[in-house]
Amino acid sequence: MIPFDATFGGTFPFAPHFDDASGFPMHYVDEGPRDGETVLCLHGEPTWGYLFRHLIPVLSSTHRVIVPDHMGFGKSATPSDRSYWLQDHIDNLERFVLALDLDRVTLVMHDFGGPVGMGLAARHPHRIQRVVTANAPTPFGQPDLLDRVAANGGDSPWFRWIAGAVAEGSLRCVLGQLGFNILSTLKLNGFENHTIITDNWLAAYGAPFANPADCLGAIGWAEGFATGTHRFETPEAATVRAMGDKPALAIWGEADRTLGAEHFLPLFAALFPTAPIERLAGVGHYCLEDAPEAIATRIAHFIRNS
Repeated sequence: MIPFDATFGGTFPFAPHFDDASGFPMHYVDEGPRDGETVLCLHGEPTWGYLFRHLIPVLSSTHRVIVPDHMGFGKSATPSDRSYWLQDHIDNLERFVLALDLDRVTLVMHDFGGPVGMGLAARHPHRIQRVVTANAPTPFGQPDLLDRVAANGGDSPWFRWIAGAVAEGSLRCVLGQLGFNILSTLKLNGFENHTIITDNWLAAYGAPFANPADCLGAIGWAEGFATGTHRFETPEAATVRAMGDKPALAIWGEADRTLGAEHFLPLFAALFPTAPIERLAGVGHYCLEDAPEAIATRIAHFIRNS
């Protein structure tokens, strides 16, 4: 586990906070005024709140910005007696949001933060004010959801590797060494701006996975796809209509090799048919690493004008 006060050379200078509503210490960043709207930033695999380090100061001047680390990631605990399926992460986020009584929430989601955030929205649509996806799927009961997930799995190097590694029994061994192979794992998922790679950057992304016991979150998220164990939340029809009326924005790095725009942007468009979609050429899956200023500017503009 990362030391609570680790800032990685000052690149993550945010005070740590912890909540135990889900039965383990969940770390979160909590910056900005407490008397207004909330921006809730949700990371994916195998990252943590460090992914949003450039976005936090841009938005926290006007909004409360909360960035939790999912169970098994970042500075949150990795309990050995828990399962790490999608539905577990949705449960954890729901308890966290209710414990902090967050409302007027703008969801900002990356990677599997999308299914987790949309799971929260399915359960508590009245707490959600806006939706922003940044290379994150937005599953919300669309009839072709599972077909699109399967088609993406056949195209994506990451998901093809997961399927093969589970079949041959090597996934737990490989992902149990993320502290050593974090760079190759991140590169397989895809980023284009290699100038971001510094000792502090590598330490920030590798430190949560110091030993195999720390890697259960990353293992569980990958394994759940290959074994069909993840369960997407199924919203009621009235909830789909209510969410579809909310302001939404999709930002998509077109060089994403893990989540194909052709597979997942139609899910967004089906739910939010009039919402803008901004496609960024040359930007990869980890779009918040490749183009942090462009994404922060777009999100701030969207919040300000919606």
